[in-house]
Amino acid sequence: MLFHHEKFDGSGYPTGLSGQANPLGARIFAVADVFDALTTARPYRSPISYREAREFVAKESGMHFDPAVVDAFLRIPFVDWAEIASRNGVTLTEG
Repeated sequence: MLFHHEKFDGSGYPTGLSGQANPLGARIFAVADVFDALTTARPYRSPISYREAREFVAKESGMHFDPAVVDAFLRIPFVDWAEIASRNGVTLTEG
């Protein structure tokens, strides 16, 4: 997705889009991509817990992420995220 590295406040890349100028799909994907990156193992670091990732996403609302997308993300219960993760071979810890 071309625009998922744009930030809601316009400080992202590749074009510096801000707010609603960034397509909704990219704004949704940005939250999903960061959540996945934080909660899954990477060669350079261990995953963090769901709670820590949730706090990061909430803290970045209005800056990195669209507040409406963050609100929707935060309404999804841990059990649903854990089930989705499990179906994809990932163990999500609540923390």
